[in-house]
Amino acid sequence: MAGRDDETGAYDAGSPPPIELEESPQLPILKTAAAKPENLLLGHRDRARNRFEKRPDALEDYEVLEILLFQSVARADTKAIAKRLLKKFGSVRGVLGASSAELQKVEKVGPRMAENLAVVGEITSRALKDRIEGPVDLGSWSKVIAYCQSRMSELKNERLRVLYLNKQNGLMDDEEMQEGTVDHTPAYPREIVRRALEVGATAVILVHNHPSGDPTPSRADIELTRQINTSCQTMNIAVHDHIIIGRDTHTSMKALQLF
Repeated sequence: MAGRDDETGAYDAGSPPPIELEESPQLPILKTAAAKPENLLLGHRDRARNRFEKRPDALEDYEVLEILLFQSVARADTKAIAKRLLKKFGSVRGVLGASSAELQKVEKVGPRMAENLAVVGEITSRALKDRIEGPVDLGSWSKVIAYCQSRMSELKNERLRVLYLNKQNGLMDDEEMQEGTVDHTPAYPREIVRRALEVGATAVILVHNHPSGDPTPSRADIELTRQINTSCQTMNIAVHDHIIIGRDTHTSMKALQLF
């Protein structure tokens, strides 16, 4: 029987050759590459833009503001910034009406982002004014409020305006009387009556804003309105209302029967 020679280590001719076993090569462990943060960000932004293109009216305020912020920063969580801005200023209108300095007080809002928001706010304000330029009919309450809010809702200082109207409630003149805290300065009634007679107005609407956002009339507001109303009545000039404009709201002193 064939076998191995113990001394030489060789095999007889009839013996099958040995089977040499080799070590199996180690296969590399394949790892799934994690998506890069910037890729996830780009995907989110693309989806947000697509949603805006299809149905912009279906988006929440923070989502629209978030898309606007895309232009200001290449890589950042603009959703979080948009929510902080809305929490700080109360509304999209409040954000767009804020100054660059105020905007930069919000976390992650830098000079470039603040400037872009301020520019959009100014463009929006001018667009609203353009819509109501030319002969202005203030014959309905909604038209009066739209006109007043477009000019005063985002002002940072308190201002008093007087709208002078003809018999058809068409706007004849819009004059700013005061910037700063509105008080009961005796000159106001005389100046308003004089100007009304100059332009041939038969009625006036008083309008001023409260930058705090709260349109509640103050004692000074009520006293001033009563003084102006008394002076106008002597010249058969009607005071239709004194409207106080707040942030996204307003108060009619006429409706409250304060004069």
